[in-house]
Amino acid sequence: MTPTPGSSGTPGTSGTPGSSTPGSGPLAGAPRTLAGGSGLAALLTDPRHALIALDYDGTLSPIVSRPSDAVPAPGALRALARLAERVGSITIITGRPVEALLSLARFTDEPGLHSLSILGQYGLQRWDAATGTITSPEPLPGVAAVRAALPRLLQDAPAGTVVEDKGHALVVHVRRTADPDASLASLTPALTVLARDNGLDAAPGKRVLELRPPGHDKGRALRDHVAGLGVRSVLFAGDDLGDLPAFDTVDELRAAGIPGLTVCSDGPEVPRALRERADLVVPGPEGVVALLLLLAARLA
Repeated sequence: MTPTPGSSGTPGTSGTPGSSTPGSGPLAGAPRTLAGGSGLAALLTDPRHALIALDYDGTLSPIVSRPSDAVPAPGALRALARLAERVGSITIITGRPVEALLSLARFTDEPGLHSLSILGQYGLQRWDAATGTITSPEPLPGVAAVRAALPRLLQDAPAGTVVEDKGHALVVHVRRTADPDASLASLTPALTVLARDNGLDAAPGKRVLELRPPGHDKGRALRDHVAGLGVRSVLFAGDDLGDLPAFDTVDELRAAGIPGLTVCSDGPEVPRALRERADLVVPGPEGVVALLLLLAARLA
């Protein structure tokens, strides 16, 4: 597969990105940037030294109203397993705790994912399928202080506001309120002050605000992971504001001579900034699964 940056062709199920009959498949075409085209070409040329890094919610799993219902999209685990046979590394980089994601996604039930790794809570935690071990630091003291303060701060919050406790961070969800955007806007100032006063950052996302340790994001997690692998190309796919730092890291890697490809898992709530930054835009988790399967087929 030779990518043609800027191509608008859409691949069929037996074709490759940007090289088949328009309208015959779910992908949005070849990378629309020269840098993205170079990243894809490098991945296909030397897959054993490639890293495929993916966000989970909204990328491998559809966005749902309850975080506990976010199971992998149909075919996602099979696609990851097929690709894992052909590339050097596959990693999930997520804001979720590793234990919660393993229970929800059931990656260990897919026998082909023996080389999978998960960087949870923006790189604070790590799990490797090869060993089955989880490494995780102690939570910052400020997390406990925020946990204790949230019930009183949110006592008059709009109905439907819920708190997700990640252990190392607290996430305020407003998706189930009557007006999520207005709810988030009204709660953000007080939550931001609470986070700052306790040594945490207040990071926005899709109808959520996460109070988490400073200095940890998907960009740093990706950067540190790449440094430990010695990869020669990187693909990163995401769907939210929290994925923009990983896009920044891909740009940094390109400048250092490591080709990269950024992918946006598109949808109604995807931030415009992410969509505009991506080298390749695909239609949500189903598009991500299709892309992974096409890459696996091309590398077979």
